[in-house]
Amino acid sequence: MRVPVHPGQVRQMVDARVRQLSARGPVLSASLVQIARRCGREGCRCNTGEKHLGYYLTRQVEGKTRTVYVPTELVEEVRKWIEEHKRLKQLVQEITELSIALVKGHVREKKRKGTRS
Repeated sequence: MRVPVHPGQVRQMVDARVRQLSARGPVLSASLVQIARRCGREGCRCNTGEKHLGYYLTRQVEGKTRTVYVPTELVEEVRKWIEEHKRLKQLVQEITELSIALVKGHVREKKRKGTRS
């Protein structure tokens, strides 16, 4: 993202991103993984090499990885929730960069004018 120098333009960009900051649905901070496993039943196809596919959410809780099973019919919906989290996270990052640019611009302006405080 290119950050403009002019404070007015920076403020416009910040305001535009703040307006986009509301969630469009559920938000999920986790990773969706697909795991191939064996069930352990005798005579099952997984014993001959064709494993069962399952989807799981993984996330860190107090430094430990936690896993939650995701039913197949919810996989697409869960993916949308994760994408929404990524979108919001990106917006917050851009707002942070623009806010820092506002602070730096204010300091530059004060130095340019020769005033303090």
